[in-house]
Amino acid sequence: MAYPQLTDKPGALATAAAIRAGKLTVAEAVDAAIVRVGHYDSTIDALAVPNFEAAYAEAKAMDRAPRRPDQPLYGVPMTIKESFDVAGLPTTFGHVEYQDTVATRDALLVRRLKAAGAIIIGKTNVPVDLTDWQSFNPVYGRTSNPHNPDRSPGGSSGGSAAAVASGMVACDYGTDIGGSVRVPAHFCGVWGHKTTWGLVPKHGHDHPAMSRRVGFIAAHDMALSVAGPLARNAADLAVLTEVGADVPLRRRAKPLKACRLLAITALPNAPVDASVMDPTEAALETLARAGVAIDRASDLIPDQAQQYRHYLKMMNIAMARGAPAPDGKRASATDWFDLLDAQAANIARWEALFEIYDFVLAPPAPVLAVPHSDKAVFRGTLTINGVEEPGGNALAWAGLVTFPGLPATVLPIGKGTYLGAELPCGMQVIGPRWSDLDCIAAAEAIGKILHS
Repeated sequence: MAYPQLTDKPGALATAAAIRAGKLTVAEAVDAAIVRVGHYDSTIDALAVPNFEAAYAEAKAMDRAPRRPDQPLYGVPMTIKESFDVAGLPTTFGHVEYQDTVATRDALLVRRLKAAGAIIIGKTNVPVDLTDWQSFNPVYGRTSNPHNPDRSPGGSSGGSAAAVASGMVACDYGTDIGGSVRVPAHFCGVWGHKTTWGLVPKHGHDHPAMSRRVGFIAAHDMALSVAGPLARNAADLAVLTEVGADVPLRRRAKPLKACRLLAITALPNAPVDASVMDPTEAALETLARAGVAIDRASDLIPDQAQQYRHYLKMMNIAMARGAPAPDGKRASATDWFDLLDAQAANIARWEALFEIYDFVLAPPAPVLAVPHSDKAVFRGTLTINGVEEPGGNALAWAGLVTFPGLPATVLPIGKGTYLGAELPCGMQVIGPRWSDLDCIAAAEAIGKILHS
C-alpha cells in the first residue's frame, strides 16, 4: 500500500541526532529550513508569520554553547500554529484588526518546546477563528495542499500540516476541537496526534479579542479543545507529545497482535465517501491478514447520535464563550451542567468499551482533501458518493473522539481518489484517556504492516 510521502527530509529526532553527531550545525539546520520555506512556500503559503532573524540568532547562540544531550529536540527548526503566542510575533486568529497585536511572551507550550531544544522559525496559517477545514484568512491568504494546489490542506491546523508534509519543517504543533489536527494530517498525508484533553497546556493560546481585555487572565484549557503535534513519523510524534505534556506518560508496550481492536466505519447521518472507505477497508483487510484481531461491531459503542448532539452543543457554547446562538438563545448554567453530566456518562461508557478493546480504528473525516472554497466547509455541503451532504455532519468523525476527551493518532494509510484527484488518506487510532503514547505506538505498528 503506497505511503503518500512528499519529502525525504529527515524528521525531528534524526535532525537532532545529526547535530549532536557534528554532521551539521544548528545554524545550518535552521538555514536549510528557511531555504526550503523560500523554495516551497510561494505556492503553498503555509507560513503565516516568519521568525527567521530571531531563529537564526538563536541557532548561532546554541552553536556557541555546549551541546545539550538532555534536549530531545536539540537544534530542530520547527513551526507552530499561528494561534499560539510567540514573543515578538503577532497573534491574529486570522483577523485584520489584530495584525498588530504582538505577543509579549511565549505560550507555555512554546516555552517547553524551546526548553527541549527546538527553534521556532515561524507560525503557520489558520482559518479565521480556527473554524474551518480550510486555512485561509484576509491577513495571510490561502494555504494549499502540497499534494494538490487546488485542494485544502485542512484546518484549522492546515498551515501546520502543509509545512510538515512539504518538508519545510520536520514538525509543528496545532490544536484540535473539531478535527483540527487530525483532518489536516489526513488531508496532507502526515502523522498527527490529538492528545487526551488536559494533557498539553494551552496557556498563551488565547483569542486576541480576549487578550485585549483589561485584567484578562490567560485561559487554561477550553472545554474539548486540545493541543497536538504533527510530524512525519511516530517517534517524532511521541517525543513532541511528551515534551508538551503536563504529566509523565506511561507506555504499555503491548504488541499489536496481542491487542483487540474495534473498527467503526459508520456513524448516524455521517456517510463516508468511497475515496476514504476503500483505502480504509483495504487497510483493515491487510491488518486482519497479518493476524490483528479486529471486530467490526459492538454493543458497547456509546449512542453516537446522542453523543454528536451533545458534542456540537458543548463545542458551540465553548467557542462562543456563552454568547447567544444565531437563534438569539443563550445557554444557561443549567444547560452547561447538563452537558457536563452527559459528558461524564459518555466517558464512562467509553471506559467500559476500553475494558474489552485496546484501540478503536476510524476514519478521521468522511472525505479526502476538499477543493478550495470561499465558504466554510461546515456552512456548505460535501460531495459524498455523488450526493451533496451537509458539511456540518462531517464533524461526527471528530466528535467521536473529542467529546469523551480521548487521544487519537492519525497515520497515513494510502491514497484514494476524490472528485477526480488522487490524494492521501489517513486513519484514526483511538485509545482510552491518557494512553497517548500507546496510541502512537499502535499507529506505528499499523503503519509498519501497511507500508512494509
